[in-house]
Amino acid sequence: GATNHRMGLWDAAMIKDNHVAVAGSVEEAVRRAVAAGIADIIVEVDRIDQVEGALASGATHLLLDNMTPDQLREAVGIVAGRVPTEASGGVRLDTIGAIAATGVTFVSVGRLTQSAPAADIGLDFALV
Repeated sequence: GATNHRMGLWDAAMIKDNHVAVAGSVEEAVRRAVAAGIADIIVEVDRIDQVEGALASGATHLLLDNMTPDQLREAVGIVAGRVPTEASGGVRLDTIGAIAATGVTFVSVGRLTQSAPAADIGLDFALV
């Protein structure tokens, strides 16, 4: 049941910690994306106190980054079904069950692509 966040840079904004740092706050980063007319705004939050501000500013999806299971449960409670939630960071085979049990909508597993071996595929054409 895996799916992408987005297929490319054109179909959603993904606001991460570096964007928040430049904008000055989660709220301001989201406000700028809303003002630019972006409909789908995925926001990475790494602290509980960022959740409500992201939602109030217009986030349409929250990435709950590197949170403990207790923090994830708290964040899911604050969100209360208003937007999809996604646990990301620190997901391993030995942690995924506890993470999934927190009530998040999705669990992000970057290891699927970060450690995948490259395939060396060549295609040769022969003129006949």
